[in-house]
Amino acid sequence: MKYVTCSLRNETVRHLGVVRENRLLVLRNPAASEWPGPFPSSLLELIEAGPEVWRRMQALAESLPVSTDTSHPLERVRLHAPIPQPAKNIVCLGRNYAAHATEAARARGQEIKVPDAPVFFTKPRTSVTGPYDPIPWDASVTQQVDYEAELAVVIGVGGKNISAARALDHVFGYTIINDVSARDLQQRHMQWFKGKSLDGFCPMGPWLVTADEFGDPQNKPISLRVNGVTKQSASTADMIFSVAVIIESLSKGMTLEPGDIISTGTPEGVGFARTPPEYLQDGDLVETEVEGIGVIRNRVVAENQ
Repeated sequence: MKYVTCSLRNETVRHLGVVRENRLLVLRNPAASEWPGPFPSSLLELIEAGPEVWRRMQALAESLPVSTDTSHPLERVRLHAPIPQPAKNIVCLGRNYAAHATEAARARGQEIKVPDAPVFFTKPRTSVTGPYDPIPWDASVTQQVDYEAELAVVIGVGGKNISAARALDHVFGYTIINDVSARDLQQRHMQWFKGKSLDGFCPMGPWLVTADEFGDPQNKPISLRVNGVTKQSASTADMIFSVAVIIESLSKGMTLEPGDIISTGTPEGVGFARTPPEYLQDGDLVETEVEGIGVIRNRVVAENQ
C-alpha cells in the first residue's frame, strides 16, 4: 500500500488516502457493521491502531474501485507529508555511508574515520513539510543551504531492546526525506541540531510505502538532482549500519513507539563537500528519489530578501 495524507482541491481538511494505479482514493469510514471501532482519521492514527487494523484498512483500500467517479488524479490533489505532525522529533543518522563520511571529513580537514556506532541526532516536527512544498530560505539566517537524500523508516510496532534479527518486523513502512541542512549554522553552533531544524527543512513523502510492498530496504537506488543535474547517486546497500542495525542500536534501553520516524543518512555528493562548495540558491529545484517509493520535488524559495 501507498498511504498518503492529502487535501482535495479547494479543501483545507486533510484526508487519509491510498494511491492505486496512479490515482488517489480517499479512505472513508464504511458502515459500522463493516468497521467495528473507531475509524483512523490520519495515517498516524492508523499506525498507532496496530496490525489488525492495518489488515482491515488494506482490505478496504483494495476493495475500492478505481474509477473517475471514486478516485482523483494525483495532479488535482495536494499531497502533504505522510505524517505532517509527528508525535516526536525525527531521528536522523549522520555519516551512515562510508563515502559521505570520507567526503565530510576531508571537506572539514578532519581525520577520515568511519563511525563504529550509529551517530544519532534529531530534526524537530516543525521542520516537516510536504513532498512538493517549497524549501524556505531566509538569507538572514543562513547562506549555506545544502541537500541530503535519505531513506526514512516509520516504526509500526513499538518496542525496546529490539534485536536486529527481528527489527524489520517492527517497521510499518518507508518514505523519502531530504535532510536539508544549513552548514554555516552547523559550524557556528558546533553541533547538527540547529542547522538541521529550520522550518521547512524536512521535505517528506510523497507517500508512505508499507514494508511488505517496499521489500528489502538495503537494496534500493537513492539519488538527488538539482535543476536536473544528478548530485547524489548510490544504493542503500552502501549504508554502514543497515535499517535493522539502526533499530537495534536506537532501541537499546530506549522505547520506540508506533509512528516514530528514522531517517537513515545520506550518501556522498552533498554540496558543502564539493570543490568548490555548491549551496542551494533561490529558485533551485531539488528532486529526491528512492526506487520503490518515488520522487519528491521541492523548490528553494527565498524569504525576507
